[in-house]
Amino acid sequence: MRSAMKAVILLIIAAVAAAGCGGASAGESKEGVKKIIVGTGTQFPKVAFIDENGKLTGFDVELVRQLDARLEQYEFEFQTMDFSNILLSLETGKIDFGAHEFEKNPEREQKYLFNKVPYAYWRNFIVVAKDNNDPIESLDDMHGKKFLATATSAQAQILENYNKEHPGALEIVYNNGGANDLVSQITTGRVDAAIGADFSLPLIDPQGKLKTVGKPLTEAEILFIFRKGDPESQQLADDIDAALLELRKDGTLAKLSKEWLGQDFTYED
Repeated sequence: MRSAMKAVILLIIAAVAAAGCGGASAGESKEGVKKIIVGTGTQFPKVAFIDENGKLTGFDVELVRQLDARLEQYEFEFQTMDFSNILLSLETGKIDFGAHEFEKNPEREQKYLFNKVPYAYWRNFIVVAKDNNDPIESLDDMHGKKFLATATSAQAQILENYNKEHPGALEIVYNNGGANDLVSQITTGRVDAAIGADFSLPLIDPQGKLKTVGKPLTEAEILFIFRKGDPESQQLADDIDAALLELRKDGTLAKLSKEWLGQDFTYED
């Protein structure tokens, strides 16, 4: 799959090169800099969080700052909020795009626009307490169990889709997206499990109280998310793709992933 994705990226590079990198075509003057409001959260360790100095930082945050530095026609400004409010803020025009490890899936593609160049990849697994020794291979083994999920998340969508095919099989308990809450809810037995990305578990559970089990439920591209049907959003997404290709080519994207996530998650396995 990795080789296939590299081929796709090469095609995108060719298309971007033909179109030109940037918001204005050759010889076209720009009338100032456009402010872009970027929605993100503060509760995802190493991805989008407030550090000990009170600074918003993390992989997605620093990646957006790198994009901002390369796209002179824009000025990016962060607006922080609960993860569950990002998509609503996008729909209502309060932000221009979302940056919070958004997984592309069919349900989201119906409502939103994604850029084309993934900046990360992940696989979703069932997450349980480390001392849980039940034989678990798939959601079929979890009927009657309670799952913690963040509203509007891709993980919640997986559970909701499963329940559509198997009515009442899983009990979904929604939370506000706090990582510490996930660890405590599972380890104390208030819920039995959650769905989690392979890269994220060490970030949200550094003490190793949880584990992934079974086979991957899904594999996904991680992209930025924009308003659909909006020409300005499309232009912004295209410009970000051009800058992302530069960051990938010069090694900055891989460097950021290793710095914040512990290894290079910017290519598909």
